[in-house]
Amino acid sequence: MTGYTMLRNGGVGNGGQPWMLRWSSRIRLTWLSFTLFIILVFFPLIAHYYLTTIDDADDAGKRIFGPRTGNELCEVKHVQDLCRIRESVSEELLQLEAKRQELNSEIAKLNLKIEACKKSIENAKQDLLQLKNVISQTEHSYKELMAQNQPKLSLPIRLLPDKDDSNFPLPKSHRSCRLHNCFDYSRCPLTSGFPVYVYNSDQFDFGSSLDPLIKQAFESTVRTNVYVTENANIACLYIILVGELQEPVMPKPTELEQQLHTLPFWRTDGHNHLIINLSRKSETQNFLYNVSTGRAMVAQSTFYDVQYRPGFDIVVSPLVHAMSEPNFLEIPPQVPVKRKYLFSFQGEKVESLRSSLQEVRSFEEEIEGNAPADYDDRIITTLKAVQDSKLDFVLVEFTCKNQPKASLPTEWALCGEREDRLELLKLSTFALIITPGDTHLVISAGCAMRLFEALEVGAIPVILGEQVQLPYHDVIRWNEAALIIPKPRITEVHFLLRSISDNDLLAMRRQGRFLWETYFSTSDSIFSTVLAIIRTRIQIPAVPIREEAAVEIPHRSGKAAGTDPNMADNGDLDLGPVETEPPYSSPKYLRNFTLTAMDIYRNWNSAPGPFHLFPHTPFDPVLPSEAKFLGSGTGFRPIGGGAGGSGKEFQAALGGNVPREQFTVVMLTYEREEVLMNSLERLNGLPYLNKVVVVWNSPKLPSEDLLWPDIGVPIVVVRTEKNSLNNRFLPWDEIETEAILSIDDDAHLRHDEIMFGFRVWREARDRIVGFPGRYHAWDIPHQSWLYNSNYSCELSMVLTGAAFFHKYYAYLYSYVMPQAIRDMVDEYINCEDIAMNFLVSHITRKPPIKVTSRWTFRCPGCPQALSHDDSHFHERHKCINFFVKVYGYMPLLYTQFRVDSVLFKTRLPHDKTKCFKFI
Repeated sequence: MTGYTMLRNGGVGNGGQPWMLRWSSRIRLTWLSFTLFIILVFFPLIAHYYLTTIDDADDAGKRIFGPRTGNELCEVKHVQDLCRIRESVSEELLQLEAKRQELNSEIAKLNLKIEACKKSIENAKQDLLQLKNVISQTEHSYKELMAQNQPKLSLPIRLLPDKDDSNFPLPKSHRSCRLHNCFDYSRCPLTSGFPVYVYNSDQFDFGSSLDPLIKQAFESTVRTNVYVTENANIACLYIILVGELQEPVMPKPTELEQQLHTLPFWRTDGHNHLIINLSRKSETQNFLYNVSTGRAMVAQSTFYDVQYRPGFDIVVSPLVHAMSEPNFLEIPPQVPVKRKYLFSFQGEKVESLRSSLQEVRSFEEEIEGNAPADYDDRIITTLKAVQDSKLDFVLVEFTCKNQPKASLPTEWALCGEREDRLELLKLSTFALIITPGDTHLVISAGCAMRLFEALEVGAIPVILGEQVQLPYHDVIRWNEAALIIPKPRITEVHFLLRSISDNDLLAMRRQGRFLWETYFSTSDSIFSTVLAIIRTRIQIPAVPIREEAAVEIPHRSGKAAGTDPNMADNGDLDLGPVETEPPYSSPKYLRNFTLTAMDIYRNWNSAPGPFHLFPHTPFDPVLPSEAKFLGSGTGFRPIGGGAGGSGKEFQAALGGNVPREQFTVVMLTYEREEVLMNSLERLNGLPYLNKVVVVWNSPKLPSEDLLWPDIGVPIVVVRTEKNSLNNRFLPWDEIETEAILSIDDDAHLRHDEIMFGFRVWREARDRIVGFPGRYHAWDIPHQSWLYNSNYSCELSMVLTGAAFFHKYYAYLYSYVMPQAIRDMVDEYINCEDIAMNFLVSHITRKPPIKVTSRWTFRCPGCPQALSHDDSHFHERHKCINFFVKVYGYMPLLYTQFRVDSVLFKTRLPHDKTKCFKFI
């Protein structure tokens, strides 16, 4: 205890006590450190051992540190929530992992496809390069072949009047003149355009003796003719008017001959000259009979056989309507076919008339072929017997009630005034024309006047005497409009006339009306026909027809055109390619130089005479029956020309024999900008569309801030001179395709309907093909025609507010159709569509073609048009009846034929859509 106390007191009491304290403190620190070391090192090792081995015991009850069950851990509420969250997160992680693996798989597949596409692109580039090389080589070969087959030709040398003509061969006699020995072809190259120089008759002595009406009409015609030139140095033909002369002043043959020889470009013999002697009266004298005309051609209505040179001189018709257009309202209709009299004749043969032209004939001349003197007596006897038999109503008078007109010897003189003769002919089905008894008289002005009057009023000419040379006989088939019977068959005439059917009678009457309007009726038609005959003889093509120059209205475009779902809802049907290249124009007319040498008598509506004689006709009509190829010289392509003979699929080609073709939309509008813009937008993406020509029919220009839609093809806005519905059919020079789709600005058509109509039109290019059908009907109580728009199974018209037609009809409508029809269209501001239907049916004698079952095409919600006016239908009734009077008959034809699509929008397998049917 003492020790202990000593230790606590710091070792006080002896000297070793501090050391002991220090030693005991060290021992305690060492022991403490060792204890801590054991606790911190060995205890964790022992615990770790037990923790890793204790759970391996088989007895679950002995597990001290093992995991507890779920129920034991989730007894508390918040622990249960955490457990649910853990389970949800685990499931999402599993799903994300599955998606990741799926995406990795798709990425790998897409990478493989990308590599395959890269290889395909490389192959396509190689193929494209090869195709470009092939195309380049083909174009080069084509150019070489064209250069070999079409060598460069030099134009003929043009001879001027001051050049020497000593090498020009002389004929044995001026009476034996023909084109090969009396006409200088070197002055008329094929590319010359046939320039014609017309002398001023007032500069010569005989000019003051010309009939004033003839002279004024001739000068008026010359001023407007496209071939007339004022430069005589380049002229191919020189024309001088010498008659008709006034009765009191008749120059002597020697005086007239001297005046002709003094013409500035007569050059000793008058080659390439044409002397015109027009007759306005039946008693016109043949004062050129004893005049030496040299190598000049003569055109007149009276010829003797010693004077007439076939193929060189021209027999012309008399100029009756010198300064006035024919009044169509006074011309009788062509129906009914049979009239009061079966035939009629009025005339008197004055044997006492004598002239210096009459020659004394010997008996030998009678034996050499001249008709016996008793033929006229036999004709008189036979015709009187027919009249007395009363089998048919006929009227024959061989003695004039009044003084007969002056006539040539042996010629039947005309009786009475012109008005009286026309009234009789209006009641006659046939008109007898007895040729002169003198067979040396080839044609006389009296016979030509009878022929003119018969054709004018629709009496079919019956010409007794086959030796007569009718006007323009070398280019007109007179047997299609007249009966030419030899005089010895006079006893059979009555039987022959009664045996002709009504259809043939109507066809001959209609053909006679066509001849009269085209070649006889006016001074323009006579002069143009004479020039056309000479031009055709020397094989020079006609001057291209005049096209209407389009004055374009500047406009801004750039507005992106939207896609109307109603327009583009075509399913998987491929309507055709939307043009991405420059617009493709229809090939130009390629037969300018071969037409005059080949198709002398070919024409569209079986009219006698060459259709190309029209000075306004630039090209042949396009008819399916002619199978004419209008391509660029590649020849015919058989229908269904697919590989292996299976034919091309419907969507792969347009069909027909013209493999590539587009159409032009012509849209007439008048101050309806919003409606117009909507209509233009509906054309966006339309296949085979070349361009759109908007005819702006208002004097007020469109708004300057108006933004026009961009539909992928050019939009040409044309300004018109006046507000006229006839502007719809003007042959604008901007129209470069044969196919025209005439459409109103408020028309609402789907793309598939338009394409179907285009395909149908290509199979019937000579007809109007459209959507809204109408028909005409006969009003029995009022004895007149009516216009009807009711739904029916029959139609005779297709409205041009939504219709395809050939551009050729635009020329005919604007330049050929009688002006009276266009004037009525302007008067009523109506009926232009009816006028076009009349024209096409008159030319083709075929009805239009209606496609699809739609009867109307107006867009819903558009402002009302002129057709909604109450007076609209009354005006159309009047138009139809007036047009019938102008044409002389009803040209419209009924049809129950309608073209509907069978497989056009029918969903069929790809390998079965190779057909196209009509029902």
